[in-house]
Amino acid sequence: MNTDQLKEKVKEKYGQEAERAATGTASCCDDPISGNLYDHAEQAALPEAALRASLGCGNPTALADLRAGETVLDLGSGGGIDVILSAKRVGPAGKAYGLDMTDAMLALAEENKLKSGVQNVEFLRGEIENIPLPDNSIDVIISNCVINLSADKDRVLAEAFRVLKPRGRFAVSDVVTRGELPTEVRNDVLAWVGCIAGALDEQDYRAKLAAAGFESIEIEPTRVYPESEGKVFAAFVRAAKPGRG
Repeated sequence: MNTDQLKEKVKEKYGQEAERAATGTASCCDDPISGNLYDHAEQAALPEAALRASLGCGNPTALADLRAGETVLDLGSGGGIDVILSAKRVGPAGKAYGLDMTDAMLALAEENKLKSGVQNVEFLRGEIENIPLPDNSIDVIISNCVINLSADKDRVLAEAFRVLKPRGRFAVSDVVTRGELPTEVRNDVLAWVGCIAGALDEQDYRAKLAAAGFESIEIEPTRVYPESEGKVFAAFVRAAKPGRG
C-alpha cells in the first residue's frame, strides 16, 4: 500500500468516525488508552458531539501550558475538541487553528464551534505534511494522536518547525513505541489507522525532531497500551524551536 492509498484509508476511517459522532453513535475506537482524557469541567464546556468525535490518546491542551494571547495550531483537529479548549485557554487576544484533511470532520468541527460559542477559532482544510500557514506564525503546535498516522513524519516535523515562531513550542500527544513491533503489526493497515503500526520508536522520534531543527526534546509516557508489554504507549512529546522570540 502506497502513501496515497494509506492516506485515503485514514480519511475514510475518520470520515466514518465523524458521521458516528454527528449521529450520536459511540466511537468504535474507545479503549483504555483513549477514554477519560478530559476532566469534568472540560467535558461540561464542550458540545457532546465534540466529545464523541474525540479519538485522541492524550490531552495536549492541559499539558502544553497555553498562555493568554498565544496562537495555537492543532494538527489533525478532528471534531475540534482540542481547538475549542485551546481557544478558551488563550482567551480573546489569542487564536486557535485546527487543520484537518477530512471533510466530514471539518463540518462537525464547524458545528461544534458554533455550539461552543467560541469566536477565536478557525478550521483549515489541508494536510499536516503541507500546513497552509505562513512561516513563523504560530506560538504552539499541539496534536492528539495524529502524527503517528502520517507516512511522512519527517515532512510533518519540518512543516511544524517552519510555521512555529522562534522559541515556539511543539507540544503533542502521540503514540510512541519502545523496541521492535512484530512485522505483521507494522504492515496491518487497520493497526496503522488505529494509531499503532505507524508509531515511531522513541529514539527515532527524538532523532527526527532534532533533524528538523528542534531542541529541548522530551518524551514523557502518559498511558501504556494494555497487553503491549510496555512497547506501545501514549506520550506527551515536547520540543522547542530555537531563536529569539
